[in-house]
Amino acid sequence: QVQLVESGGGSVHPGGSLTISCAISGSYIGIYDMTWYRQAPGEQRELVGSIMTTGTTNYADSVKGRFTISRDNAKNMVYLQMHSLKPEDTAVYSCKAAWGYYTYWGQGTQVTVSS
Repeated sequence: QVQLVESGGGSVHPGGSLTISCAISGSYIGIYDMTWYRQAPGEQRELVGSIMTTGTTNYADSVKGRFTISRDNAKNMVYLQMHSLKPEDTAVYSCKAAWGYYTYWGQGTQVTVSS
């Protein structure tokens, strides 16, 4: 069965950097459009950004210029590089794979930005 697993979360000071990853198993990641979401306590889930099968990316205004999404299809991996982190970036970050009408979700990884 198709599974997505996020990893690499942790704690960082404001202004710091962190890279998290999303690995897929049971399928080939190259056929999927991949999207990162985040959800802070008491808040609704928010779109962070996406990377399509073509490699084209898009980002929410709140992270544009600070976050970079990339993919390594040979490793079945997608990455989210985060720079200049702010306390408001604190959230559980989850990845989603989409192929046609099929969607799969990971369990999420916690990112905490605090001084």
